[in-house]
Amino acid sequence: MTYEEELMELMKRDTGRGLLNELPAVDLRQVDEAISSAQRVIILTGFPVRGAQVRGETDGPSGTANLAAALLACGCQVWIVTDETSSPLLQAAVETRAPGAQVICVEEHPAADCAARWMDRIAPTHVISLERPGKAADGHFYNMRGLPIDDMVTDTEDFFQEAVKRGIPTLAIGDGGNELGMDNYRPQVCRFVPKGERICARQGADWTLPAGISNWWGWGLASMLSLKWGKMLLPSPEEERSLLKAVVDAGGVDGCTGRSELSVDNMELSAYLKVLAGVRELTEREMDRRRIAVGE
Repeated sequence: MTYEEELMELMKRDTGRGLLNELPAVDLRQVDEAISSAQRVIILTGFPVRGAQVRGETDGPSGTANLAAALLACGCQVWIVTDETSSPLLQAAVETRAPGAQVICVEEHPAADCAARWMDRIAPTHVISLERPGKAADGHFYNMRGLPIDDMVTDTEDFFQEAVKRGIPTLAIGDGGNELGMDNYRPQVCRFVPKGERICARQGADWTLPAGISNWWGWGLASMLSLKWGKMLLPSPEEERSLLKAVVDAGGVDGCTGRSELSVDNMELSAYLKVLAGVRELTEREMDRRRIAVGE
């Protein structure tokens, strides 16, 4: 298999949702070219979980911080847009892994021109979403159970719509169908995801990257950037554990269990870190192969 095929296989490790194997292929070489040219990036993230109180989930913040760290190491500026629920998680993740990235907390009821004003101020070259809720066709937000979560979500869809208007490339990452960008896979979401017709996000993207867990593409894109710049930009297992702990200590909960623990989407830490080990091994092997190819 090629590097791209192996990377996608790692990212699409089945976590029991039954969607990933039904999706069409994504041209990762196009994604690679796009992300490698990034100079100023806005990343949208943060997914709320209902419980005794609304909390942000652990899928999103650490993946965003890993992607931000890789982009910063390549000379790119990074702004992370989230809401009040997930802001403490992102602040902790950034302090731990990506100092230099700026966290923007969007108000509960953002002004109609909120996205436009931020886009004018930042002038991003790329807009990315990673595990960020997207409105369904009926204009409401839903969780994976098909329950409305409008009262918990700050609408950030306008950032993608502004990017489309301005011709700015958009990249989305999701794992269930209700995230920004997943309209790219509407037929498959509607067919293979329970309540898919109801929850599928209506907003697409230039490229939408599917994953067993959205955080994994923070590693996946960092792997691509590592190869582009010839330096390892992925976290070590110890760094990843510290990052996830920082997110949990800041109030993050597992989005499937609702518990405050070192797990993501009901995957225990040891299994989660095995995926990271696989991405690191693939990246190191491909870096060595490319060095040999150019005679270094």
